[in-house]
Amino acid sequence: LPCVLFVFTLFDGNSSPFAAKLNNRNKKAKDKKIKLWREREKGEKTHLFGAKKYKKKQSKNRAREQSGEIVKEKRKMGILREDVIVISPAEKEEDSTVISVNCPDKTGLGCDLCRIILLFGLSIARGDGKWCYVVLWVVGKTNTRWDLLEKRLLEVCPSYFSTSGIDYYQPANQQPKPLDVFLLKFWCSCYRKGLLNDVTLVLFELELTIKKVKVSTTPDGKVMDLFFITDTRELLHTKERQGQTILHLKAALGDILESCEIESVGPEITACAQGTSFLPSAITEDMFSLELPARYPGGLLASNPISITVDNTLSPSHTLIQVLCQDHKGLIYDIMRTLKDYNIQVSYGRFFAKQNGGCEMDLFIVQADGKKIVDRNKQNALCSRLRMELWRPLRLAVVSRGPDTELLVANPVELSGRGRPLVFHDITLALKNLNTQIFSG
Repeated sequence: LPCVLFVFTLFDGNSSPFAAKLNNRNKKAKDKKIKLWREREKGEKTHLFGAKKYKKKQSKNRAREQSGEIVKEKRKMGILREDVIVISPAEKEEDSTVISVNCPDKTGLGCDLCRIILLFGLSIARGDGKWCYVVLWVVGKTNTRWDLLEKRLLEVCPSYFSTSGIDYYQPANQQPKPLDVFLLKFWCSCYRKGLLNDVTLVLFELELTIKKVKVSTTPDGKVMDLFFITDTRELLHTKERQGQTILHLKAALGDILESCEIESVGPEITACAQGTSFLPSAITEDMFSLELPARYPGGLLASNPISITVDNTLSPSHTLIQVLCQDHKGLIYDIMRTLKDYNIQVSYGRFFAKQNGGCEMDLFIVQADGKKIVDRNKQNALCSRLRMELWRPLRLAVVSRGPDTELLVANPVELSGRGRPLVFHDITLALKNLNTQIFSG
C-alpha cells in the first residue's frame, strides 16, 4: 500500500519530441487559418470561396450571432469554459456554497475534484452527480479564495475537445511533466510553539506543496528546518517568487528567523534527504495492515459503524455501492481515491451528511470495461479496502525512544503519487493545540 510516512520526535512544552513536432504542425495550421480569416475580412477572393460568397456568409453569421445561436454552438463544443465551474456563494453564514461542475467525464474525476476542495480547507456537506455534471455543497473557511479554487478545479476537468477527437494541442497519452523540486532551508534562533504549523500555513497560502521535511534542533536550542517543496504556479525558479516566499516567512516567524534560502535540487538529493527510521515489525504490521482489527490498541472492542453493501439488481448496467458511516474530514475524497486506484468509474452518485455525524452515500459504478462488478472476489476486495480507508484514513503509532517519544503518522497515497492534502498541516496544528513541541522529524 503506497503511503506517506511522517516521523516526529516530541517533548512536552513531462515533454516529448513527438509532442513538439505535433505542436509545431498545429501552429502552422493555426497561422494558416488566421491568414485566411484576415483575407476574408478584407473581402478578397480566397481558394475556399469568393468575396461575394464571403459577404453573404458574413451577413448570415452576424444574424446568427445576434440571436445567440453561435454562442450556443461554441458552448456545446467547449470553447466557452466559464460555465464549466460555477461557484454560487452562500447567502447566509450558515448556508453552504454550491459548486457545480459541467465537463466531460473521466475515471477519477470525483477524486481530483474532492482533493482540491479538501486542499482549500473545505468540507463537502452534500453531493449529487451524474456522469459529466456534479453539484457539491461545501462549508468551511470564510476567507476561501473562490477565484483560485475555480481555477484549480478547472485545471483537472477534461476539455470537451478531448472527447471530440480534435484536441490539437496535447497528445492524448502525454503525461504531465513532474514539477521541479526546491529546497527551502532556514535557521531559527529558538523553537516556539506552533513554529512548524506557521511555516506550513505560509506555504499553503502561497500554493507551495510540501514533499518532504527534515526538522533538527541543535544542543543550544537553535532550529534548522529543511522543506522540499514544489510550486503549483511553477514560478519558484524566479527571484521574485523566492523573495515573496521569504518575505511571508519573515512576517510569520518574526525575529527568531535568522536566515532563509531557496535553491533548486535534483531528484537524487530529494530521494536521499529523508533519513530512514527504524520501526519495529509489530508497529509496521499494525500501521500498514489492510485488515480491520478486532480490538483497538488500548484493548477496547473495535465497534465498526461502517456498512458497505453491493447490489447488482437495481440497475441493468451498473453496480450499486451503498455506504453508511460516520463523517470525518476528507470522507468523500477517501472513497473516491480508493475507487480511482481500482480504476472504477462513478456514473451516478449521491452523498448526504446528517446532523448527528452520520453519512449516507449511493454510488452507481462500472469497471474500466464499462461492465458491472459481478465477481465476488472483486466485490469483497473493494468493500474491505473501503472499510479500512473509512475506519482509519490515517495510521498512527507512538513509540518510546528512551527519553523521547516518537509519533509516527502514515497516510495512503494515490497511485499517481499524490498524498492526502494538508496532512502535515493538520498534524502540526494538533500538536500545537496540545502544547507539544516537535524536537525533530
